[in-house]
Amino acid sequence: MNTRPPLEAPSSTVVLSISFNDDCSCFAVGLNTGFNIFHADSCSLRTARDFNAGIGLVQMMGNANYLGLVGGGKQPKFAGNKLIIWDDLKSKLALQISALTPVRGIQLSKERIVVVLQNNVRIYQFAKTPTLTSSYETANNPWGLCCLSSKKLAFPGRTTGHIQLVTLGSDTVSIIPAHSSAVRAIQLSRDGELLATASETGTLVRIFATSSCARIAELRRGIDPATIFSLAFNPSSTMLACTSDKYTLHIFDVPNPKRPAQPPVSPRGAEGSAGSSEGGDGKGKWGILSKIPMMPRVFSDTYSFASVPFEAGEEGLLGGLPMSESTTLGTSRPAKGVIGWLDDATLLVVGAGKDARWEKFAIQEGQDGKRMVVREGWKRYLGSP
Repeated sequence: MNTRPPLEAPSSTVVLSISFNDDCSCFAVGLNTGFNIFHADSCSLRTARDFNAGIGLVQMMGNANYLGLVGGGKQPKFAGNKLIIWDDLKSKLALQISALTPVRGIQLSKERIVVVLQNNVRIYQFAKTPTLTSSYETANNPWGLCCLSSKKLAFPGRTTGHIQLVTLGSDTVSIIPAHSSAVRAIQLSRDGELLATASETGTLVRIFATSSCARIAELRRGIDPATIFSLAFNPSSTMLACTSDKYTLHIFDVPNPKRPAQPPVSPRGAEGSAGSSEGGDGKGKWGILSKIPMMPRVFSDTYSFASVPFEAGEEGLLGGLPMSESTTLGTSRPAKGVIGWLDDATLLVVGAGKDARWEKFAIQEGQDGKRMVVREGWKRYLGSP
């Protein structure tokens, strides 16, 4: 009798990537076996497709039946340099776009297909035979950073730390010198009026008005460097959520140049305790220290008005390879802390990997009048019925 232990554990389902659709009503996950789509609010399974092979990226086109797919994992379903447009209503490939280098990101709308490569972003007309309409060189972009709204497209510039902002239709390009180090996260508001960015340092989040490219806010996540996982504006663009490898969800107030400033919930904007609230406007975290002249700027910066831990799962950041030009999608460290807003006061944080988790958080007003963020529920969503 052979009593030797197996060299490898039996294969199991692993989430390789996560993305929300435009209104965050659903989220799609690429698996080492295919892809699933979930209703965001309940985390109930909407669609499951088993290819017996890996999907490293999946992106929904709103609530339509078309999805963008890129192969990934140890046994990819498709070549890494091909973007597949999948018609899920007919359960078949609708069209494909090939590139000379691996596809790192996808953005879809009814009019456009955006293909993000390591050093290039290409815009195609969404048609039976896709037509390349624009192409832009970028700095090294292994994470496939790119964000699409109805009016704007944002992605890294050719210079490290810069952002290229394209006005769709006119193809006008604006350059925003957002950071001195490489950009690690970018996000447009749903109306395309605001742009949030963070660098690989991860201490500051900057917000720009896309109409003028002027910086309208600088928000401090923390003092220690961190890897930013996700940035997301709420639907009305009054708040910004941020997650990082500190496994803390931060909520910031967002100034809007088209909206008059709102007074804080608490009449005096008093500070709250860590993990719940830091004051109505996120200022005054350091109390009297912020008013002493010549003190370091970290004492006077704007911080999140509320924060709370989120679950990374048992695996955390263990395992996987760092992302590089040669890395196959889905074999790097699993995505964690991906944010989607259900409404102006409710948001989700979703993680990939073997221990894939969904968490729902709500912003509430406490008895003292201060705002706080609380977890309303969570679920391990792999294997959901």
